[in-house]
Amino acid sequence: MSVPPRVLTVAGSDSGGGAGIQADLKTMLALGVHGMSVITAVTAQNSLGVRGAWELPVEAVRAQYRSVVDDIGVQAVKTGMLASAELVEAVAALIGDTDAPAVVDPVGVSKHGDSLLAASALDSMRTKLLPVATVATPNLDEVTQLTGVRVESEEGLREAAAAVLAHGPRWVLIKGGHLPGDAVDLLTDGSEEHWLRAPRHDNRHTHGTGCTLASAIAAGLAKGHSVPEAVTEAKAYVTGAIAGGFALGGGIGPVDHAWRFRA
Repeated sequence: MSVPPRVLTVAGSDSGGGAGIQADLKTMLALGVHGMSVITAVTAQNSLGVRGAWELPVEAVRAQYRSVVDDIGVQAVKTGMLASAELVEAVAALIGDTDAPAVVDPVGVSKHGDSLLAASALDSMRTKLLPVATVATPNLDEVTQLTGVRVESEEGLREAAAAVLAHGPRWVLIKGGHLPGDAVDLLTDGSEEHWLRAPRHDNRHTHGTGCTLASAIAAGLAKGHSVPEAVTEAKAYVTGAIAGGFALGGGIGPVDHAWRFRA
């Protein structure tokens, strides 16, 4: 039996199973790659919000990463919740020494509006992590956190992309899901543009969309796809997952990572 492509997620744990490490590994399994994990923080969270978060020591994060990469190897790395400046800088250094594409999801707040990144870590995100990213995948709130640019309409996505690219990622995917109308995203490297559109589903159960999308992109890159190919396929996967999102608990439920198996 051939070994599937290997993808490493470096992110926080979501005890409710909708986002974070749990969503990443479900996505990777659904897309046919072998998922591995480096846990950066543990959260106590459910469908209503984040009740607490505890970051792991830098040494623990570094040891997890090295133990996986040095023995098993990776074809792509994906980052999520990194919590602090110290963790951001440590992970950036680790990725910089790894010969594999990196998808950086600059997680700043949860779906419920809970902060997942210390304000002091924003500069490290800009100067250390974004420069080693193959693809950065900020949503509009994260664009504002990182650059100060506020996007009110589809026309503002280009300005947002330019502002993020100025910090050094090779590609940026600006996620326009918070805008009215169709769900439109802009993928660009500063010269080449790809506009990705999908119908907006009337479903509020969207917990884990950002984690799922970034993990799906990493899965595509691990398979050897180009960035535009990987992002296009990931957009289709997450659109189906959103359509299949289901109620869980009393708040915002998760997307359905296994939607293709239920068709």
